[in-house]
Amino acid sequence: MVREFELPDVGEGVAEGELLRWRVAPGDAVSEDQPVAEVETDKAVVDVPSPVDGVVEELRAAEGETVPVGDVIIVFRVEGEDEPDGTETPADDATADSGHQTDDEAPTQPAEETQSEPAVTQHVQVAASPSVRRLARELGVDISSIADSSPGRITESDVRAYANTDSHSSTQAQSNQRTAAAKQQKQQATSTQSVSPVQARKTADRETTVAVPKTRHVAAEEGVDLDNVPTDERKDGEPFVTLEAVREYAEAQQQAQKKDQEAVAERAAADEPARPESRTPYNGIRQTIGAAMTESKYTAPHVTHQDEVDVTALVDARSTLRQEAEEHDIRLTYMPFVMKACAAALQENPQVNISLDEANEEIVEKEYYNIGVATATDDGLLVPVVEDVDAKGLLEVASETNENTQRARERSLSPEEMRGGTFTISNIGGIGGEYGTPIINQPESAILALGEIKKKPRVVEADGEETIEPRHVMTLSLSFDHRVLDGADAARFMNSIQKYLRNPNLLLLE
Repeated sequence: MVREFELPDVGEGVAEGELLRWRVAPGDAVSEDQPVAEVETDKAVVDVPSPVDGVVEELRAAEGETVPVGDVIIVFRVEGEDEPDGTETPADDATADSGHQTDDEAPTQPAEETQSEPAVTQHVQVAASPSVRRLARELGVDISSIADSSPGRITESDVRAYANTDSHSSTQAQSNQRTAAAKQQKQQATSTQSVSPVQARKTADRETTVAVPKTRHVAAEEGVDLDNVPTDERKDGEPFVTLEAVREYAEAQQQAQKKDQEAVAERAAADEPARPESRTPYNGIRQTIGAAMTESKYTAPHVTHQDEVDVTALVDARSTLRQEAEEHDIRLTYMPFVMKACAAALQENPQVNISLDEANEEIVEKEYYNIGVATATDDGLLVPVVEDVDAKGLLEVASETNENTQRARERSLSPEEMRGGTFTISNIGGIGGEYGTPIINQPESAILALGEIKKKPRVVEADGEETIEPRHVMTLSLSFDHRVLDGADAARFMNSIQKYLRNPNLLLLE
């Protein structure tokens, strides 16, 4: 029998997903839970598994198409199952060749059984591409009805022809035509009484005009000279202008001005030489990131605290430990040190490890320390989260961070692995930047941007003497939500981070 499979909600509250790639083709045998498609939703690419053992009968969506949750994307033929009513009517050869069965041959089902098994339906097979099916839905045409009158593969012309000849569509079209004609007549009747844009350019050029005070007030607000408003009405022998006439005249002037501006823009566009450019859709992950950044920027008042820290000891510590890390097949960067330093600083400054619950008007202080690492990918910025950084060793944090960032670039992270963070770090120094104003990854309350480590001259005091030496210096930029954090809170937190970065041996005490 035939089993239609709808796109499931592959995330929390996801309304639609972009079908990136089919893993199967019509005629392929599949087993239950075997991935049949890759779908992009929210910030991750997920596999959609088959719900049954069977054979792929039809693919209802095209690669690259955005499909709403609940739409049928694939049809399976499941062998060895009975029809919902317990009977099955075998199709004869003619019916099988045409890919559909007539209404007389289709078995009927009791209403109760149909409701009890909504996922299994008696399906009329129709050969048509996804674009043709979308057109049929847009035109309100039952594509199975076209199959009854047009055996073979259904095309766009078949759908449009059926829509034009369908009795319901014809009746609706006639109704629409009558409505449009009546609307046109009404507009024509109105236009004879109102001032057109062309008439608005002409002025009555009177010396005196009679009008009530309210009309004169509105005319002043709209920038309309009452002596220029055409009118046939008179009062006490003088031209009289009504409030309605002033408003119509002002609207007509605006329309005329708008048309002039559009004409100028069209002429400018026509004169503009063609320039090489390309366009890509603004959707998927890039659109999701944009919406999140916009909401964060315009919801939380951002303030950025910036400073420098001498990390010469950190550079030496990493150089010493890197070889041992490589013996464990772990690439040791500066990021794990910074993550451990931030976790320790958050423990010392719990007022930073918070989020604002606006719905309940509460400030939530987190007693766990999950650090997100902003990772640049080909599709945009993703933030994988390493949980409980305070409770893990340096090499464990390094290994987990390396794995998560690599999977983020490969788009194989699940949405759950990018949730639950309490603080985020962004390494802008990886591409040569020093200072920045990072946008908070809400619902967190702060984010730290790391600048490039550079050698700079610094005054160093030793044995009571001061000397100028080249030192390794890192820049830090902390953006925080000023609704819940003050400048003093940010400064104290930044001082704690610098303490651990200047002397990474202190992390051994954590």
